[in-house]
Amino acid sequence: LAVLWRTEKIRMVLVFLLVAVAVGFARTSIQYQTAGLAVDALTIFWSLLWSSPFLFLGVFMLSEPLTLPPRRWQQFLVAGVVGVLAGWPISLGEITLGQERALLVGNLVAFAFSVRAAVRLTLDSREMITPTVRMLTFTAKRRIHFLPGQYLELDVPHRRPDARGTRREFSIASAPEDLPAIRIAFREYPAGSGGPAPSSYKRALAEVDAGASLAVTGIWGDFVLPNRAETPLLMVAAGIGITPFVSQLRHLQASGQHRDIVLVYVASEAAELAFRDDIAASGVPVVVFTRDDPGPLPQNWQWARGVRLDAPGLLQVVPDLHARHAAISGPPRLIADLA
Repeated sequence: LAVLWRTEKIRMVLVFLLVAVAVGFARTSIQYQTAGLAVDALTIFWSLLWSSPFLFLGVFMLSEPLTLPPRRWQQFLVAGVVGVLAGWPISLGEITLGQERALLVGNLVAFAFSVRAAVRLTLDSREMITPTVRMLTFTAKRRIHFLPGQYLELDVPHRRPDARGTRREFSIASAPEDLPAIRIAFREYPAGSGGPAPSSYKRALAEVDAGASLAVTGIWGDFVLPNRAETPLLMVAAGIGITPFVSQLRHLQASGQHRDIVLVYVASEAAELAFRDDIAASGVPVVVFTRDDPGPLPQNWQWARGVRLDAPGLLQVVPDLHARHAAISGPPRLIADLA
């Protein structure tokens, strides 16, 4: 359950269980009535929930990230399809679409939403854009599709990986219009800085040479722009959480779209304000929260000097806060403080 909660798959599994149990209950009740047996609703319900393979199918099989489509609504649709077929197996001649074949059908539906042909990225350059943020720029060897704000999973094979494995997820920090160039950024503490020790993955990624090829194992995410262009937006980013917003702002600029956006950018210190040029080029108003004076700022930027970063403080710097669709990208503590 902790893994499902962390990966935000709880709701998808619940959709599957609700549909599978409801359909299975209807099927079993009809069978009982046809046979002239009394329908004991409670017994049927508990039998379907605890004695059937539904829990295992939903919690362990359906939630496998590599077989899921990228968007949440697509995942719910797949969960519903698998739930119907698992709850009411369909007979096709001598073949019955049981739970395992229901999962196969769901995987085929997911595959239709996102054909995962192998996509490889060639590393072009690496650059420290702040004292603790490194940006990598790649070239995609074949066509790759993503929405601004989504993230990719990058596989870096290496010897003796730690418990976290050889894959990590990174928000894409470039726009679809930048393709075939694609950028990611991540926190990297210099040796001797007192920061946490890097994982085996981060050490391996730091050793990848320009020209090397790495595999993208998937692109996911619902952290995307609202469909309605007239919706006023508030973007709140802390630290490396700025990356999905950079992708979105670059996309809006490249596509000539104009939206009512205010960006609140939180960093430990002014030197850690990454992607300043990209954000400034978008022209959106920016409110900066840093402990130190950031000095001269681009046009439409302001320093929230002396303002506490909490819900009342946010309302102070963004007076029309309640009229805006808010998106927050950063550590859970920041989200809790602003809730």
